[in-house]
Amino acid sequence: MTPMDLNADLGEGFGRWRLTDDDALLSVVTSANVACGFHAGDPSTMRWVCERAAERGVRVGAQVSYRDLAGFGRRAMDVPPDELADEITYQIGALRVFARAAGTDVTYVKPHGALYNRVVTDTEQAEAVVNGVLRAGGALPVLGLPGSRLHEAAGRAGLPVVAEAFADRAYTARGTLVPRRDAGAVVHDADAVVARSVRVARDADVTALTGEDVAVRARSLCVHGDTPGAALLARRVREALETAGIAVEAFA
Repeated sequence: MTPMDLNADLGEGFGRWRLTDDDALLSVVTSANVACGFHAGDPSTMRWVCERAAERGVRVGAQVSYRDLAGFGRRAMDVPPDELADEITYQIGALRVFARAAGTDVTYVKPHGALYNRVVTDTEQAEAVVNGVLRAGGALPVLGLPGSRLHEAAGRAGLPVVAEAFADRAYTARGTLVPRRDAGAVVHDADAVVARSVRVARDADVTALTGEDVAVRARSLCVHGDTPGAALLARRVREALETAGIAVEAFA
């Protein structure tokens, strides 16, 4: 079976405020989606996460977002494409400085929150994200939902694409994520999250919120870092994957 990467959103604090248990999660995941200051994250947090990730051999990814600290990057925004591309480049560059100082580098890019959902269907915004990645330099892989406009735009631009699935989010019958405002959008039952993770990795499918089986082919599996008990849940997921004979390895 194909190895599975395990990623989580890290560095999601600001100043004295902390949301994610970065230290615990870095002992489990293989890839860290690090907030770059637009939805969360400050310079000291970015530096600290990059240093710990480098020490533990965890890959560092830039989790780019709309400029929305107050809304944690989860509010819909209309940003002109040129401006959005600049903001993507800016975020990658900021994180790259800290990653390189820690002896590692930014090895992939993943949008966050409202931007992640927008570029599933919005070609213009997806192309803006890709242009921002290209301007940052290097053929950075783009982590996102399979079949998304983002992956189509990245493929046209010659960027590697990595398909992602979510252990703790509900799916629609179309293979997209159920919006967080809808009931049942987040899977809270830990046993269900673990079982879904193994099923995605082994069988490449998941049951949608409305009951249909949906094909979900992924190389990376996300466990949200802001979920209560996220580190313990991520460890259970990793152990279950390995027990099922699925190697847990970074894609980058």
